[in-house]
Amino acid sequence: MKNKAAVLYEVGQPLVVEEVELDDPKEHEVLVKVGAAGICRSDRHFMHGHAPIPLPAVLGHEGAGTVERVGPGVTSVKPGDPVILSFVPACGRCKSCIEGHANLCDLHMATGPKMFDGTCRLHKGDQEIHHMAKTACFAEYSVVPENGCVPLTTSIPMDIAAMIGCCVLTGVGAAIFSAKVEPGSTVAVVGCGGVGLNVIMGARLLGASKIIAVDISESQLEFAMKFGATHMVNASDGDPVEQVKGLTGGRGADYTFEVVGSAVTLRSAWEMCAKLGTVTVVGIAPFGYEAPINAVDLVRGEKTLRGSYYGSARSRIDMPKMVDLYLEGKLNLDDLVLRHYSLDQVNEAYDDMDKGEIGRGAIVF
Repeated sequence: MKNKAAVLYEVGQPLVVEEVELDDPKEHEVLVKVGAAGICRSDRHFMHGHAPIPLPAVLGHEGAGTVERVGPGVTSVKPGDPVILSFVPACGRCKSCIEGHANLCDLHMATGPKMFDGTCRLHKGDQEIHHMAKTACFAEYSVVPENGCVPLTTSIPMDIAAMIGCCVLTGVGAAIFSAKVEPGSTVAVVGCGGVGLNVIMGARLLGASKIIAVDISESQLEFAMKFGATHMVNASDGDPVEQVKGLTGGRGADYTFEVVGSAVTLRSAWEMCAKLGTVTVVGIAPFGYEAPINAVDLVRGEKTLRGSYYGSARSRIDMPKMVDLYLEGKLNLDDLVLRHYSLDQVNEAYDDMDKGEIGRGAIVF
């Protein structure tokens, strides 16, 4: 079928919005009519060459839509069902999945931007086009693995559903499932973009007594207060480590989160963490990046440094929990999405993100 999509042909160049061919879903695959797709910085990493992906590729990994058609063997969804797309469609059979770490699915990692059978459903003539994260939702339609479809049992706006597919689960999950923030603790979140705001909401849900938002943008910091931050630290005004320590009686925060993906911010998150504290790295740095930390501080302070990928969550189990929290008024997602774009405006959307516009943007269909 003909399918309008945003294709990355060359690193450093704009996405090309054009018609491509989309094949029918195969066994245990689903054709989804995309309703909304989030503008996330992870896609920008591929566009800038900071992360590798075979080209050409249709980007977009934060999406939601409606099931249009199902392939043989599909039992968990049917045509007409609204679904959130998971950019880690766990196979359910590998060691990571069996041990409860579906976010680290071995088969998904091994097959990358192709379907589980190692082939693509997208092409233009004889040219194969890859699917970012088996999601490729910068398109009118996408074929995804059945396990990449999380059914929505209650109707919510498509742009909100798309956010739950990435930035919400990644951020809230980092606080709840990765770091396991304790009630009454102090938290510092370095980087207050879409994911950082969701880390803040997760920490608030768990009863943190002090949640310090750290950023270089005053407007981002003020925006973070709407989502549960109790204090602001502008890193442009002076050493953020000293500012956080000043707000925590000189100890530092019990939990710090790095949500930028740079050596500078990781070091700051490490140094502003208290003894016996936990540093959780959520931001993905450019491929091959290294960030040294003080090894003596690691031992004498008995600190813990850990990563968090996709919020350490199991998407088919934990996404519905995020939907419930939103419906109960415990996650402020209505104020998160501030800009809507058409697919033809996808490059404009990323330009706005690069300018530092607050909140999230979403492509709506």
